[in-house]
Amino acid sequence: MDDEHPHPHTDHHHHHHGDPTTMTMSDRADAAEEAAMHELEELVATKSSLFHLADGEVKVDTSQAAWAKNPKARFLMGADPRLPQMPEKPTLVDYFRCRFASTNHLLQSATHALKGGHPEKVVMACLLHDIAVVGFIRCDHGYWGAQMIEPYVEQEVSWAIRMHQALRFFPDESVGYGYPEMYVKLFGPDYKPEPYIVAEYERARKHKWYMTSRLITVNDIYSFDPNAKVNLDDFVDIIGRNFKQPKEGLGWDNSPSAHMWRTLMWPTRFL
Repeated sequence: MDDEHPHPHTDHHHHHHGDPTTMTMSDRADAAEEAAMHELEELVATKSSLFHLADGEVKVDTSQAAWAKNPKARFLMGADPRLPQMPEKPTLVDYFRCRFASTNHLLQSATHALKGGHPEKVVMACLLHDIAVVGFIRCDHGYWGAQMIEPYVEQEVSWAIRMHQALRFFPDESVGYGYPEMYVKLFGPDYKPEPYIVAEYERARKHKWYMTSRLITVNDIYSFDPNAKVNLDDFVDIIGRNFKQPKEGLGWDNSPSAHMWRTLMWPTRFL
């Protein structure tokens, strides 16, 4: 290895092709990137129908159309080489690092709850409350997020995440929670939550775990602090105590929501 070579890029004319022992760090990165691109030239990564709906099109990626463009096409049936590589037995932390589009909001909310001296299950609920938004889908994100984690956390935590979707639209003066000003900006002053959200709120209001879910909205950071210093490492122990990591890896276990994690792992897999 010549990683310490003072001028690794001065002699590009005799590049050490393919021999990893004599390649510099940046050469290896270039080679890996090149390999990934070549792999995708031969492999077709498909987009789900949901992706097309988000572009206003009702359509599905078909093999026929791809074959017409590339008669040698093979369809991607595993990991997408363009995405960060997941370890063999992924943990929740691996999804945070490799698949969640943004973790700042989750970490800020959980930090807020931690500083407020709330129990770990509340901190955990805050840490996971929007995982559907950053990993999966926005619409009905409380329900998706709750379902993703249900097999791995205390029921109180997943219930709280499901219900925070409704609760955030309704003030509770007893804990100093008002309707978020940001929502007035985002949805207009005349937005009224749909009847199913109102009904969910009324059910949640009477529930024994109401306050756990309410505390998610209290610790939800509605206006982000771009300068807040937050780090996932600060929550690794709390995750360890409050998230039942499957020994096979999250997604390879046989839980009712394992497939949702596999979809995040392999979002462009053909079938």
